[in-house]
Amino acid sequence: MVAIDARIDAGVVAGSWEVVVKGGREPTGIDAIEWARRVVDLGAGELLVTSIDRDGTGAGFDTDLLRAISSIVAVPVIASGGASGPDDFVRAIRDGGADAVLAASIFHRDVHSIAAVKAAMAAAGLPVRLPSGVAA
Repeated sequence: MVAIDARIDAGVVAGSWEVVVKGGREPTGIDAIEWARRVVDLGAGELLVTSIDRDGTGAGFDTDLLRAISSIVAVPVIASGGASGPDDFVRAIRDGGADAVLAASIFHRDVHSIAAVKAAMAAAGLPVRLPSGVAA
């Protein structure tokens, strides 16, 4: 698995993201989409894609970034950064093409439960593992 932290590259054309390191504090000058393609070519079997612009904001996952990456790689893409509620998880998969989703603060702060997110995903017709005894 390769983790890619990316932020919008404001100095370039719209729809472009730059790989950043050190929690988003240090730009690398590497195009995130090209980096995703390269690491998969080098053998990465999964990508964890975090939008540094959205991380911790509750503004929802960056579905444009997710779609740009998921549309060019043939490995699973995990969305990270920005979840505020169950519908964000659905959009990351449906609109962003992510294969899986990740969140922390909404669960740690008891804003939403994992069960509520799974229920929303199941209701949207997305594959989700539900605890035994829970109907989709």
